Amino acid sequence: MAVFAIATTLQLFQLLAAASLMLLSDTSAASSPLSGSGIRCGNISLPYPFGVAAGSYREGFKLVCNETYDPPKLFLGNTGVEVLEISVQDGTIHIDGGILSVDMDMMISNPTSSLNFLDWTVPLNGNLYTVSSSNQVAALGCGFLLVWTVPEEGNPGEGASTTCSSSCAAGGHSVVATDGTCDCSGVGCCSVSKLFGHYNTFSFGFGMNDNVRYTNMTTLVVVDPEWWSEQENIMAVQKAVSSHSSILGASGVRHTVPWIQVRTVVNWVFSNSSCARDRNTGDYGCLSDNSECHDSELTSVDGYNCMCQPGFQGNPYIQDGCQDINECTSPGEHSCFGQCINFAGSYQCTCPRGTSGDPRKPNGCSSTKRKFPGLLVVIAIFSGIAVAIFIFTVVFVKRKIRVWKARKSREFFFRQNRGLLLRRLVDKDIAERMIFTLEELERATNKFDEARKLGGGGHGTVYKGILSDQRVVAIKKSKIVVKREIDDFINEVAILSQVNHRNVVKLFGCCLESEVPLLVYEFISSGTLSDHLHVATPLSLPWKERVRVALEIARSLAYLHSEATISIVHRDIKSSNILLDERLIAKVSDFGASRDIPIDQTGVNTAVQGTFGYLDPEYYHTWRLTEKSDVYSFGVILVELLTRKKPFDCMPSPGASLTAEFILLVNQDKLSEILDPQVTEEGGQKAKEVAAIAVMCLSLHGEDRPIMRQVETRLEALLTEVHGHENIVETDGLILNDQQSNDNARDNISRRCSMEEEFLCSMSLPR
Repeated sequence: MAVFAIATTLQLFQLLAAASLMLLSDTSAASSPLSGSGIRCGNISLPYPFGVAAGSYREGFKLVCNETYDPPKLFLGNTGVEVLEISVQDGTIHIDGGILSVDMDMMISNPTSSLNFLDWTVPLNGNLYTVSSSNQVAALGCGFLLVWTVPEEGNPGEGASTTCSSSCAAGGHSVVATDGTCDCSGVGCCSVSKLFGHYNTFSFGFGMNDNVRYTNMTTLVVVDPEWWSEQENIMAVQKAVSSHSSILGASGVRHTVPWIQVRTVVNWVFSNSSCARDRNTGDYGCLSDNSECHDSELTSVDGYNCMCQPGFQGNPYIQDGCQDINECTSPGEHSCFGQCINFAGSYQCTCPRGTSGDPRKPNGCSSTKRKFPGLLVVIAIFSGIAVAIFIFTVVFVKRKIRVWKARKSREFFFRQNRGLLLRRLVDKDIAERMIFTLEELERATNKFDEARKLGGGGHGTVYKGILSDQRVVAIKKSKIVVKREIDDFINEVAILSQVNHRNVVKLFGCCLESEVPLLVYEFISSGTLSDHLHVATPLSLPWKERVRVALEIARSLAYLHSEATISIVHRDIKSSNILLDERLIAKVSDFGASRDIPIDQTGVNTAVQGTFGYLDPEYYHTWRLTEKSDVYSFGVILVELLTRKKPFDCMPSPGASLTAEFILLVNQDKLSEILDPQVTEEGGQKAKEVAAIAVMCLSLHGEDRPIMRQVETRLEALLTEVHGHENIVETDGLILNDQQSNDNARDNISRRCSMEEEFLCSMSLPR
């Protein structure tokens, strides 16, 4: 079994070596703490024995606070290894372990041979620091078998070991998602749940997984399992691997990406001695009176740590560092519902005088006084009358207060929910007709019963409701009560109140009387375009229906861009925001992110909003929002209609997107390789024409994309050809006669020629 001495491949923790050596070499640091406390570096507290200034730390625990960052960052010595957290009670530190890229061609030099092992020694000061066994090793890539071993001295590849293997998707390519959904289950990624013991020397080897093709680069991370279990952290690493290949391309080099902090756990001990040997010496670490010493339980390390005794908290390594916890200030946390008396390190919980029971339970103490009989009947009667009058008065007053509070609450929420802004944005008479009461909407949804929940979008949750006039409606409830969400809500009301188009969802009104604002729409019964496309069956929407739906979306966008009262950019066009009614008529919905553009301007500068996969790359880089941003998103929907693939699906080529793959295959005249078989069979040559429109819409530069009115015209002509030049053509909800249809067809043919010329020009642009 070959052993490779490739030092550059083993730098996952190599920077920690220099940190440990420099910590141990600083003999000028004091061996006992100073009186000062509460020192911080940025957001991290520096408890003794750690410190940054001479005399404030114990030998071996020197840190460096780099204040050139905002906020400042903490490092182990001058090594560049960032410290993310220090725990005195647990005896651990969390560091930024970084990302390690491994050249598989170097590791697997002979694919037909057995595993090729590589020794890895983390050159930490083993007397103080050890890599924690709680860490998890994750390898992103495919086609390999990873073996993680604690080697026996002189026998590489021998000793306790564990393995994981990663297979490849179809075509032998790796699967690395960027949305956190592709976990390390063995396809494109595998993981070792825990390391063996607490050691600083390991071996790992790579081999072929069933002689399948492997990727050239594999990425390794050693992470805290609790950190790795959160989807947002997995997604950050996946994005670094898939989107920053140029940064991570160097083989065997530990990389630090500014917006990623890979958390790795390292154990530390105060001394490599023991509690018994140090207790009566001047080097004993547990200086606080209320502290206790614990010898290290790590099999590979001698030493000890100090902890505060139960009932105390603080730093046991300094004088008077462990302070008493006053349990009586948090009776619920310490389960004391009676009379609480605090002691040093403990507390006493008893029932008050005259009561008995369990004071650690709510209402656990009951009165022990006897109830003596013989009260005068008259006193009892008058007492009863007085109690009745009192209760009646209380109920009456509470009802009056409730009515007053409800009125004040409605007024408060109306102001908080930007009702005054709505009155400024929308005509007053229209605004008053659109207002629903909260009581009416609660009756319509059975008080927003979960059974009435239809789903959730980027800006709220949608419920099905039945109004008193038997209209079936969809009621959207904003997700959270923050100013930005409420502004988006009012923005949607203002925009939809000025829009009247058969392919835009109709807004009936809104309710501003609740803490969370509500919108009332027409109910669309047949789900979303995404629901109809991405089904498990081989067939979905027929080709003619797909072309018609695309045309209806184009009509609505052309209307919003050029025919509405103001020019409106939707900003979040995607298949899940396209609703289909019982006749599969398309309705564009979710205008929470929409923006209006003044008639004398071509665009506005605004913060980026949208959905990954549909977002205009030019808008993302420049923050310049124009109507062409919707055109790009519409082009993605056309690709989705042609391929039945989601824009954020894992693609065969590493790092490729659906749109990039689609454009590449169109340019290579290999469109059939990515088309939905149903489209190939039913659409024929017409599918190529739709693909040409999609490619134009997906141009990287907005000025090279057509306007939606041009796209609408081209799709109308195409739909007419699909239906065999029928005598009646429906356009924007109007019925044209034969003569009008012929005139319109001639215009469509003329505009089609110009669009095809524009497409041929765009094909020469760099992709």
